[in-house]
Amino acid sequence: MNMSRTIGLAGAMAVAFAFSIVAPAAAAPIANEHFHESESEVFDDFCGDMAVLFQHEADVHVVAKSRGPEGLAYFAANVRVIDSWTNLATEKTFTIERTFLDKDQRVTDNGDGTLTILIKSPGPQKVYGPDGTRLFLDAGAVWFEILVDHAGTPTDPSDDEFLADLGVIKVTGRADTEGRDFCEDFREFTA
Repeated sequence: MNMSRTIGLAGAMAVAFAFSIVAPAAAAPIANEHFHESESEVFDDFCGDMAVLFQHEADVHVVAKSRGPEGLAYFAANVRVIDSWTNLATEKTFTIERTFLDKDQRVTDNGDGTLTILIKSPGPQKVYGPDGTRLFLDAGAVWFEILVDHAGTPTDPSDDEFLADLGVIKVTGRADTEGRDFCEDFREFTA
């Protein structure tokens, strides 16, 4: 499953993983899994004209249980992501570390073969410069909704298919990076 979520790649991986598992009997845990992802890639035209090594590490722990009288699946994913970009001309690195908990707050059976899921994602995002100094902090929570096709089995997430990101409902907290341009910051701190 390929989906785009506002909280980033690791959160999307957690949800994709969660929808790929088989649901056992009600009240039993549906999932309690850990996984790790690691990748790296060189981009020759990053931000238009720079050679950059991008490195990504993600650790995810997914837990799911059936809840409520309808027995719908509720998921929670603890996620830690570290993304770094190294300017190959200067060997200076810009790093973003995100730690968050994606937790289903409300799962609604829409009665038309779909589920609307309200997810709360609290946690900090820290941006570090080449010397390890924290440059920016975004801390707070984002509430957003997604739409899922439950394939006729609303209590079994194993056959669910992501349909749409319904958008951000609410954002709270501190946002040092709001209004900043990533490429401008990268150039400034890795020149």
